[in-house]
Parts: sequence; C-alpha cells; structure tokens
Amino acid sequence: MKNLFRLWHGELALRDAFWNWAVFGGLVINVVCGALFLFLIMADRPIVALLFGYAIPVPYNIIALVGVWRAAGRYSGERRLADRARIATVIGMIVLSIL
Repeated sequence: MKNLFRLWHGELALRDAFWNWAVFGGLVINVVCGALFLFLIMADRPIVALLFGYAIPVPYNIIALVGVWRAAGRYSGERRLADRARIATVIGMIVLSIL
C-alpha cells in the first residue's frame, strides 16, 4: 500500500512507475477484471459484473496514469522519454479502460 501512495505522489522512479505499475500492473488488473466481467455477465450477474468491469480497473488506471505523469515531471533524464511515457500511459489507460 505504501508504494501505491508513493506512485500517486510521483515519488517512484519513472521507469518503475511506467513499466511496473502502468504497463504490467495495468495489463494484469484489466485482463483479470475483464475476464471476471465476461464470466459474470454470462452468469447473469450484471451488477457484480459492473463492479469488476469498471469500479476496480478504472480507479487503478487513474492512479497509474497520475503516478506516471507526476514521475515524468520529476524525471531528470531526457525530456522526450518522460513525454513519451506520459503519452503512452494516457493512450494505454484509455484503451484499457474502454475495453
């Protein structure tokens, strides 16, 4: 939980925030929740399906996006790498949230 707060405040290294939290974490959370969503829809449980389909992954995606954005702002390396991390995270989280 401590790392989640550090992510939110942009205190993690950009590499960690982007790869571990946005890319890998985002894929795992969204794929698992998407699979549960489909299973629950087929089981005729639409309210619980909405919980797993949107109420869990969307807040995670927002936290990961904000964390990467803030970490990119503190990044001391090449500015273009920080900008690319921001762009990739915005696009990735929008796509993952829609699917």
